[in-house]
Amino acid sequence: MSDHGRAAPGEYWARSGLEALSAEELLSRGIAENGRGRLRNARRILAHALESADGDGLRARISAPLAYAMGQLGDTSGAELLCRTALALPELPPATRGILSGQLGTLVLHRGGVDAALALFRTAVALVEDPVARANVLLNHGVALLQRRRLRECADEFAAAAELFAELGDAAGEAQARHNLGYTALLAGDLVLALTQMNAARDELGRESPLAAAISDLDRAEALREAGQLHESAALLEQAARAFGRLRRPQTRGEAELQLAQTLLGYDPARAAQVAQRAAQRFRALGSDSWEVRADGVRLRALLTPTADRTSSKPVSADLEAACAHTARRLSRFGFRVEARALGYVRDAALSRSGHPPRRAPRLDPDDPLSVRVLAHEARAARSAALGRDADARRHAADGIREVSAWQRSFGSLDMLSSAAIHGTGVFAEGIAASIRSGKPEVVFEWSEYARHFTQQVSPVRPPQDPRHAADLAEIRALRAELATPDWADDPRVVALRRRVSERQWVGTSSIDGPPSLTLHEFREYLDDETVLLSFVYARGRLTCLVVGRQAPPALVDLSWRAVRDLHDGLHSELNAAAATHGSPAGRLIRETLERRLARLSQALVDDAMRIAGDARRVLITVPGELHGTPWGMLPALRGRVITNVRSASRWAHGSRTPFALERAGFVVGPRIARGTEEAQSGARPWWLEAERRARGSGGDAVHVLADGAARVEHATALAEEVDVLHVVAHGRHSADSPLLSGFELADGTLFGYDIDAIAKAPDLVVLSACELGRSSVRWGEEAIGMARAWLHAGARCVIAAPVTVADDVACELLSVMHEGLAARLDPAEALAAAVAETGHDSPFLCYGSGF
Repeated sequence: MSDHGRAAPGEYWARSGLEALSAEELLSRGIAENGRGRLRNARRILAHALESADGDGLRARISAPLAYAMGQLGDTSGAELLCRTALALPELPPATRGILSGQLGTLVLHRGGVDAALALFRTAVALVEDPVARANVLLNHGVALLQRRRLRECADEFAAAAELFAELGDAAGEAQARHNLGYTALLAGDLVLALTQMNAARDELGRESPLAAAISDLDRAEALREAGQLHESAALLEQAARAFGRLRRPQTRGEAELQLAQTLLGYDPARAAQVAQRAAQRFRALGSDSWEVRADGVRLRALLTPTADRTSSKPVSADLEAACAHTARRLSRFGFRVEARALGYVRDAALSRSGHPPRRAPRLDPDDPLSVRVLAHEARAARSAALGRDADARRHAADGIREVSAWQRSFGSLDMLSSAAIHGTGVFAEGIAASIRSGKPEVVFEWSEYARHFTQQVSPVRPPQDPRHAADLAEIRALRAELATPDWADDPRVVALRRRVSERQWVGTSSIDGPPSLTLHEFREYLDDETVLLSFVYARGRLTCLVVGRQAPPALVDLSWRAVRDLHDGLHSELNAAAATHGSPAGRLIRETLERRLARLSQALVDDAMRIAGDARRVLITVPGELHGTPWGMLPALRGRVITNVRSASRWAHGSRTPFALERAGFVVGPRIARGTEEAQSGARPWWLEAERRARGSGGDAVHVLADGAARVEHATALAEEVDVLHVVAHGRHSADSPLLSGFELADGTLFGYDIDAIAKAPDLVVLSACELGRSSVRWGEEAIGMARAWLHAGARCVIAAPVTVADDVACELLSVMHEGLAARLDPAEALAAAVAETGHDSPFLCYGSGF
């Protein structure tokens, strides 16, 4: 049979010149090939060396690197047999026995025999003295200790390995050890330290080899998942899995697929089940029984999780329940008790939601990772709810929220705060649903405030600006200009830069606690007779509005979520069409269609609530993610009223007695805005006149306008730190997948949400006269971020923006009149409402934050 041009073994040796080398020389050559990642060459060379070796000691020394190559290429059984055969040879030198024990330990560990591997590593650590070999043994021993979550011991091993590698001048080895210290910090719950250490090691590992880079990415992806950055984690894991496939590393490829399945549990359970099944099949083919059962556990969790927010329920079949019990027992036998408990918690919650709560409440292990402890609280809450004990359900859900909140306080980055909320999704759903079922306004208010505060409980404390951060954002701006396509943010260069910018902000931005939540009784003390709160709460297909005034008793209004959802679908496109055709013959027909939809939406959302509220002139609104983007001021029942979409009722109350002091105004005009300069000059004129009236001749100092070439990102962010009101007139686009890459176009590129999140002192009021920049991006059903949210997080008290396109002439006239009110000391929401009344432009502009 033809060999298809492949050299026969004898020809290979003849052509390579290796046939004349001694076994010792072949051993050296084979070790070098292993180090370069040329495993097939290494296996050929070392196998020939083993055949030609003439002593047991030499054969044993050759067996260790040969077993490494065989194991990496998937022949773990053959590699184990080779090591055990060599260890059985008589009178082996202690150092050789130690190296063989270490190599066998690594093979056994990959097969899942953690305890047996630990015993072998202990032998290796005691016998190996060569610094290079010892550093590697310490590294692998630490990995085995990680499997048993003996975190202090493994940290000691990694630190010792890092010190040895540093003494040897092995930068790559030291980076690997420090990366592992970062992973240890991740398991200990210190996410910021984990990312700091992993990021510091990443560049060196990337230089070492594609394999080292992929392994680093595998662990970094797990850290991203714990941070709630699920899409970023999944993208990194898919990249790592492909790299392991190219490198022909089936074991690590399966591990990457397993991690990918765990990440997908958070937003695509159906795909998570498929990926986990593929990983299990891969492990089964390799004989990795412990890894196979771990993959089965994730697959079963995916089958029990029908939706990303864990709010849907479906029957749990007897077969599925039995499979969960069987897999949990297998996980425990292999020592993966945490994963066994996680599977049990998910099963118990699913059983409870399907009407069959378990007889016993799940037990909570305080030593479990946060994500697993929260699953336990969720399972407890679901069981109590199924038994009709809603007070207990709320108590268990609150316990889970407190755990996540305490951990969350370590972050100051907006991106991290929003993403980390995913860990509370399940317990929030249980708590909010139980609060709605209570029918008690004070309970609904409490849980509504829980939801609002979850990603807004802290205020950022920013470090000095990092020049690397500015350089990365400048490069992203250049790439956006170069790519100029709707999917520009998916370009690998943009993805890598965004990841670097995000992670730098995560680890560099600390926080201080924000204002505390109020009770309903305490909050009502801050209201006057003209002001009412409409607090919308959503859970599991049920939408409720809490109406709170100062005099009348608070009331709950049940709403039809299906009707609201159906009316919301298509609303943005109709609003955009109305703006695009404003003033044209077709515009009137589109406006009539839009008005009918707005009337029906008003009836579905707010008509009943406003009948209860009476003649309230001012309206505070808090909304869940499902209602973000609603043009509240355009709903007939709310027209003519002063409206602000507050971050939380408590946060508004704490700031409501501090009046706005708006004196200095700044305007930034981006390119290609038909009436942009006119809008800025018209808006600036009242501020000039007011400044002249207060102190003759000072008007020019009170107002600054950046236009044409002066409207650059650097100048705009500097101006933002100097003024009380910043008005930006620019074209903008919302990035749904990367909200902090939303931005508006300036002379030298796009100013992103990341730029805003780094501003040290934000203006009290920001006006965004830019298409789409008020739109928010729902993160895990409760919170949303975009440019408006970025400004609020940066410290602005209020942002005025529109969630959809606004015609340039409407924005110009409406906002110019609004500035007359602002300069006359009206609160932002009052000034906006007065401008709408004066101009007759019923537009989607809305106050976000504390508008009055």
